[in-house]
Amino acid sequence: MFATLAVFTPLYLTSLMLLASTGMLAMYIGLFLAQQSVSETWIGALMAGYYLGVVLGGRMGHRLISRVGHIRAFAVCAAVGTCLVLALDLSSWLPLWLGLRIAFGIMIVTALVVIESWFNEKATNQQRGRVFAAYMVVSSLGTMLGQLTLTRYTRLDEQPLIIAAMLCALSLVPLAVVNAGHPSTPRPAPLDLPYYFKRVPSALFVLVVSGLEQGSFYGLAAVYAVKQGCTPAQAAVFMSVAVGCSLLSQWPMGWLSDRFGRERLVRCNAMLLAVLPVLLWGWFVPPFWLLILIACVQGPLQSSLYPLGVALANDRIDPERRVGVSAVLYMAYGVGACVGPLVAGALMAHTEPASYYVFVSGCAALLAVIAARRIGPGAGSETPTANIAEPQP
Repeated sequence: MFATLAVFTPLYLTSLMLLASTGMLAMYIGLFLAQQSVSETWIGALMAGYYLGVVLGGRMGHRLISRVGHIRAFAVCAAVGTCLVLALDLSSWLPLWLGLRIAFGIMIVTALVVIESWFNEKATNQQRGRVFAAYMVVSSLGTMLGQLTLTRYTRLDEQPLIIAAMLCALSLVPLAVVNAGHPSTPRPAPLDLPYYFKRVPSALFVLVVSGLEQGSFYGLAAVYAVKQGCTPAQAAVFMSVAVGCSLLSQWPMGWLSDRFGRERLVRCNAMLLAVLPVLLWGWFVPPFWLLILIACVQGPLQSSLYPLGVALANDRIDPERRVGVSAVLYMAYGVGACVGPLVAGALMAHTEPASYYVFVSGCAALLAVIAARRIGPGAGSETPTANIAEPQP
C-alpha cells in the first residue's frame, strides 16, 4: 500500500501546500475583517465570491488545461494565485477584495482539476480507491494545518498573507520536478445539464445543501466564535477541530454508507445537524469547551454530505456519464457555497451572530424533509465509487 501511495508523493505534497494556503487565507480574511468591524454581510460576500470562482472555473479551467496541458495550467494557477493573495495587502477596498477572491477561486478549482485528473489517469482501477482516500486525508490535513498556523499570530497583519502566498507558489515545485509521464491533454466535452437534473435531482440537492453548510462554515464560523468572545487563536483551534474530526470520520462514514445505505445516512446526518446547533441559537454565551464539543460533531456531519451526494449520483448514473456528472456536482456545490455565506452573513449582520447556527439548522432541516421524500430506496445498493475531494476554500 505504501509503495503505491509513494508513487503519488509529488501530488500529495502539492495538495498539502495548496490546501494549507487556501485554508489559511479563508480564515485570515474572516478574522481580519471581523477585527476591523466589517459587516458580516461583506465577510459572507467575500467567501461567496470564492465559490463563485469555483463555479466559473469548472469550465474555464477545463478549457485552459485542454489548451496548454496540465503542468502549464498548474503553473499559471500557482503564479496568478500567489499574486492574488499578495494583492490583498495593497488595498483595503472591499469591492477589490471581492474581485480578487473570485479570481482566486477560479485559479484554485483549475489547480484541483489538474491534480484530480492526474490521479485518475495514473491510478489503476485496483488502487484508485486507496489513492483518493489518501488524497482526501492530505487535503483535510492541509486545510487544518493552514488554520492552525494562524494561532501563532496575536496580531493579524501582512505576515499570514505572505505565508499563504509562499505556500501557493511552492505548491508548484513538486509537480515541476516529476519525472514520470504527465497526463494526456483532455478534450472539451459538452455537458447535458437537463439529463443530470432529471436523472439525479436528489443528489444535486444534497450537494447544494452541502455547499450552503460548508461555504457558510468556512466563511463565518470563525467570525461567530470571535463575536462570542474567543480570541483569534481560539477561533483557529475551533475551526481546526471541526476539520480534524471530519478527517477522522472519513473511513467510518464510508463504512456506514456501504453498510446501511447512503440515503439513510443522508437523512440521519441531516436530522442530527438540524438539532445539534439549537444549543447555540443565542440562549446564552457558550463556553469555549462547548464550541469545541459542537465542532467535533458538526464537522463530520456536514462534511459527509458532499461524498454522500457524489456517491448517490454515481450510483444512479450511466458509466459513460461519470466525467460529466463530476463537473455538474462541482457546479451544484459551488452554487450552494455562493449563496450560503451571503444569506448567513446577512442574517448575522441584521440580527445577531447566533443566527449563523439558526441558518445551519434550517438548511439541515430542509435537507432532512426533502431527502425523506425524494431519495428513494436502494440508492446505496450499487457499487461504491472512489472518494472525491471537496473543493475547500
